[in-house]
Amino acid sequence: MWHGLVLAVFALSTFTQPAVAQHSLAVSPAMGVASAPRLDFSAEEMALAQAVAPIPDLASFYGAYGQRPLFDGPQGALRRQALAGAIARAPSHGIAAERYGVRSMPGVPGPLADEVGHARILARYLRDMTGGVVSPSTVDPLIRREVRRPPIPDLMRDFAASDDPASFLEGLQPRHPAYRALQQALSAGDDARVPAGLPRILEGLWRTGMRDDAILALRARLDSLGFVVPAADPRLYDAALADAVAQYQGTVGLPPDGIAGPRTIGRLNGDTPDDDRARAIIVALERMRWMGADDLEARHVWVNIPEFSARIMENGTEVFRTRVVVGSAERDRQTPEFSDEIEYVVPNPRWNVPRSITVKEYLPQLQANRHAVSHLDVVDGNGNVIARDRIDFGRYTAATFPYRMRQKPSEDNALGLVKFIFPNPWNIYLHDTPTKHLFQNASRAYSHGCIRIGDPFDLAYNLLSIQTDDPRAMFHRALDRGSEAWLKLTPAVPVHLVYFTAFPDATGTIRRFDDVYGRDAAVYDAIRQAGLD
Repeated sequence: MWHGLVLAVFALSTFTQPAVAQHSLAVSPAMGVASAPRLDFSAEEMALAQAVAPIPDLASFYGAYGQRPLFDGPQGALRRQALAGAIARAPSHGIAAERYGVRSMPGVPGPLADEVGHARILARYLRDMTGGVVSPSTVDPLIRREVRRPPIPDLMRDFAASDDPASFLEGLQPRHPAYRALQQALSAGDDARVPAGLPRILEGLWRTGMRDDAILALRARLDSLGFVVPAADPRLYDAALADAVAQYQGTVGLPPDGIAGPRTIGRLNGDTPDDDRARAIIVALERMRWMGADDLEARHVWVNIPEFSARIMENGTEVFRTRVVVGSAERDRQTPEFSDEIEYVVPNPRWNVPRSITVKEYLPQLQANRHAVSHLDVVDGNGNVIARDRIDFGRYTAATFPYRMRQKPSEDNALGLVKFIFPNPWNIYLHDTPTKHLFQNASRAYSHGCIRIGDPFDLAYNLLSIQTDDPRAMFHRALDRGSEAWLKLTPAVPVHLVYFTAFPDATGTIRRFDDVYGRDAAVYDAIRQAGLD
């Protein structure tokens, strides 16, 4: 507490407030600097300094503000009203209004307690809206997102200086259209809920080419949700109907295969309502607040792990999309969440096998048969290839094995023919793969953590297109050499590895995806707990 009090008094004594003459500093004409800090504080100023001393952000702000009340007088009343309105709208952001309840502060006099109470609420609201309610890494260590929130004292200063404090508070939320679409969806409720009174769809497995009266009911229910599908023969399950079913499935988080099976029919009949939709949207809003400082209008690569897709976005518009394979659900293979910058496109990459894979998977095989995994070289610390008959693999453990393993560039290389590097502590990157068949699966969580790209050459062309008129030729000149080459991206391209199980598409429709790693539940529980703090 005394540290905070010293901070508040020091700030009071060293910050100039031109609008309040008694708070200005004595200045030496000869030196042009403050000759001495002010020491003649009033009892009211000292009381406020002492009250906010235990709260560093408030101590810093009020010290700079001259220990003047922020919520007193006519302008203070306007600020109170603006703050009250913002708190009332907190549920539209997925935040419980109870999080901002006023709490008693023992030892603080009544009027002063009211001032400090409002200031504490304001500081909490500012913090929540500019970086999220919870700290990502405390929820799950694999959420490695760096939240860059502005200093709270600076935001409080801007709030105090604003002629329209209500607009100031409203402007704090992420400005990305996706955030507004998620808010609207949360307020609207379940927009995929079928109206009552429609005929039920008979249970079955309805697919293209089938003809039945049950398909009339299927069309009626899709039509009620806005999936209008004109048809010459409404009893026929034609290609247009299959497309509409796939769009509906994608909206509600079912595999978009275009086949009306038991899960799809159950949802359309209202037998299995989407109780998790609101939770997914609340979590998505929080994740957007974590990214609030990122420029999502600038050109970037967006990899949504639960969607199994990667996009290049420019000025809010998708210019490229491809399927991806992400880390499997095993805890030590899950793809982490973080943002970085892609710095290099690397044709003909060598695969430096991660040590965890080397000692857990390959060392036991080598101990059983020194010629196992023959497509990999065993190399020493200097990168020299060591003949296997010179190594007694049996004498080593996972902790003592002194060698690395590496695969030469080739079409059979585990990284395929190209990788995309954004240096990071977790050795995560995007890359090609020889196992192309996995991209045909609806669920694509199979890797050790890195992201395999379905159309890697096209991704390379798009990334290189900013720095050359012929990115295809630039890429293939390097590829055709057959040896590893590093093509530097100028400028580097931001990449965001994100985890949204609910996110709007280009039309604003909220698409749902499976919570493949179970992270949403942990984030939602943390948000709920924060609402009770």
